[in-house]
Parts: sequence; C-alpha cells; structure tokens
Amino acid sequence: MTKSFPVLLASLLAVSSVSAPLQVLAQEAQPLDRIAAVVDEDVILQSELQRAIANIKAQYAGREAQLPPDDVLSRQVLERLVLVKLQVARAQGSGIRVSDQELTQAMNAIAQQNGSTLDALRQRLAHDGIDFNDFRASVRDEITVQRLRQSFAQSRISVSEGEVDAALKQQADAGNQFHLAHILVALPDGATAEQIATGQKKAEGVKTLLDKGELDFNAAAVRYSDSPNALEGGDLGWRTLDEIPAAFAQTMQQMKAGEVVGPIRGPSGFQLLKLVEVRDASAAAGTHTVTEYHGRHILVRVDDAQSDAAAKAKIDTLRARVVGGADFQQVAKESSEDTNSKGQGGDLGWFPADAFGPAFGQQVAGIQDGGVSQPFRTDAGWHIVQRVGTRQTDVGSDNQRAQVRETIGRRKLEDEYNRFLQELRGEAFVSFRSGDRAENTATPPQS
Repeated sequence: MTKSFPVLLASLLAVSSVSAPLQVLAQEAQPLDRIAAVVDEDVILQSELQRAIANIKAQYAGREAQLPPDDVLSRQVLERLVLVKLQVARAQGSGIRVSDQELTQAMNAIAQQNGSTLDALRQRLAHDGIDFNDFRASVRDEITVQRLRQSFAQSRISVSEGEVDAALKQQADAGNQFHLAHILVALPDGATAEQIATGQKKAEGVKTLLDKGELDFNAAAVRYSDSPNALEGGDLGWRTLDEIPAAFAQTMQQMKAGEVVGPIRGPSGFQLLKLVEVRDASAAAGTHTVTEYHGRHILVRVDDAQSDAAAKAKIDTLRARVVGGADFQQVAKESSEDTNSKGQGGDLGWFPADAFGPAFGQQVAGIQDGGVSQPFRTDAGWHIVQRVGTRQTDVGSDNQRAQVRETIGRRKLEDEYNRFLQELRGEAFVSFRSGDRAENTATPPQS
C-alpha cells in the first residue's frame, strides 16, 4: 500500500534525454578542463555544455534546420544550465535534499523507461562514453529543481473555489479550448525607450518572416524566443479563455487554427501568439463513471521482526477465524497491524480498485459483497480483505473541477516562477568564458 516514487524528469538538459538514444548523446562527451561559466560559487564545465547541446541536437534529429546557429544554441543552452545551477543552489539553501535512496529509485525508473535495468543502463552509459556519476548527479539536480518548484507552488500559489467556478462558467459559455504557442521578445525591468523600440522591431521582424513563410513558427521560437520553452517550439499546451492574457482572449475567438497575432506588449516583453488548434471544452472534459468499493482489511506485516512465513501463518489463522463466524471488524481491531485502519475495524471507506495497488484491487474486485478474500501479499505484508459494498460513481464533474483547478494553478505557477527565475538570475554573479575572454553579466542577455 505504498506509493511509487514520482519520477518527473522535465528536461535533464545536463545529461541525456530518456527519450533519446544514449549513444547519440555521447558526442563530444569527453570531459574538458575548460570552464564555460562561473555561476556564483559554482562552475559549468565545457563538457557539461557539450553534453547538453548534444542532447538538444539528438531531440531535433532530422529537424536540424529548426535549430539556431551553433553559437546561438550554445548560448541558449548555457543560460539554461546557469538557471539549473541557481535553482539547485537556492533549493539546497532552503533545505531541499534528495536522498540516495530516492535517487536510486529515480535511476531505476529511468532504466525501466529505457527498457533496461540499472546495471544495464550503467554499462550502456559507459559504452557510450558517459560517466555514470555525472548522469546520476544530473538526475539529482533535476529532481531538486522540481522540488523547488513544488515548494514554490505550495507556498505562493493558491486557487480559490470562486476562481474555479468562474473558469467553469467561462468555459461553458465559450465552449472551446485553445492549443497555443508563443514567441517572446523579452524586455528587462525598467526598459528604456531604446530597448523597447529594439524589442518591438525584433518582434515585428520575426512576424514578417512568419507571414512570408520563410520560417515556421516552431523554428522561429527556437531561434528567436526568449521564453524558457523556446527550445520546445514555444508550445503552451491547451488553455481555456481564462488562461489566455486579456490582450489576446478576444482576438483568439476570431482566429482560425494556424493564425499568428502580435506583436503585443505584455509584462515580460513583446509576444507573438499562434493558435495551433481548437477543441470543444465539454467534449474534452467529458464524464467518467468508475466502480468504487467499500472494504475492510486486515494486515500482517513482513519486516525484520516477522518473517514472511510467520506472517503468512498468522493471516491464515485470522482468515480461518473470520470464515468460522468471527466478526471481521473485531478481529481487525484485535490483530491488524495497519495502524491507520485498525481502530476502525480495518475500514478503508469507499475507494476505486486501483487506490491501493493492483494486487489489492484484483482481490477486492474478485469477490462478492460480504465475501472475504484469500490471503494475498503486497509490499507491506499479508492481507485479507472483506468487500462491504460496491457503487458506480460519476467522477466527471469532480474531474473537470480538478482539471480546471490544476490549469489555473499551472498558469499562476508559470507566471510567478518565471518572475522568480528572472530575479534569481538578475541577483547572481555569472561570468561566461569564451577562450581567453570572460564576459560578466548580472542579467540574461537579450538576443
């Protein structure tokens, strides 16, 4: 009844992508002594930068024309690595840690996603010239950054019931969701008139290239956008009208799929916005009926103090008592080793079949109401379960509210976290090294 470790690998920019062939990512992976950048008290090695660039190129295999020139790509990737270093440092300063056990679980999950075992993954990395410890350290950094985002969201992002209600009403009135992509020409805080004019001219120039068909939108985003999602083609995913900036929302309803609007001035700079496609919001949300079970269980744990054989013998005895006429709830109160449900006679309330893992779900689904399962094993130990009742529950409305809450929260987090990253970057000392030259910068360069 334990939950699996949530492996959320957003980019792994400093190492390989789990979806890209590892051998491709070994290009130029030999460690170099040169320093690519100094980030406060840390450094980014040239070898780290080359691995990250190789990863991006592997993801764009067959679409290399969409990538910017090598010097521009190198600078974009280096900026991302700088942000990773800064976020990891901030997370560590906030007490966020990833234990060796958690890291090993994440590594095992990566191996499984690649259809391999951890030992086989280690061998494959070695064969491809990728240092296993570097790979492991980069995974730790990625998880650390994700936890910093989660901590940021928990402390600063909230969504009220009123916001959900308003979004649902607007969604029902509008009836559509919009798949969007954008290109951002960023402006620094307190931009001068000259900087604003330069930014607007750049955005207008990009729009002209798009209108003439000289570049598709994804390629233009990769080449020219200052947004963190530039290397993903500026994709913003599906959004409802309440998630679209007011400056775009009214225009969006009049657009056809494939059209691009802008440049429009926003808080971060000038934006071009593309409507990729439209879908019906109600059809996307839909309704969903699930079978829920009301059940009770008795657990006998397997641990250092109790062997598997001893636990199995004990659960067999307890089942024999129940089948012989003893009250299940009373036996659970006396003998169950699940401290969370023991006091309630083993009662677990209503739950879907997959709530406590596949083994538990299979057992409760395989008996009749009032029946008691055969003993079965999970990671926690040996169980028996009694099915009290079943019901069909329409979770469509709950799912829709949950989805709306999540999308509003995601939009807020995206806006707030991007501002946080700008502040983090602006406060940092960063020195880019190019050959014998060093370039010091306290704010991200504008392309």
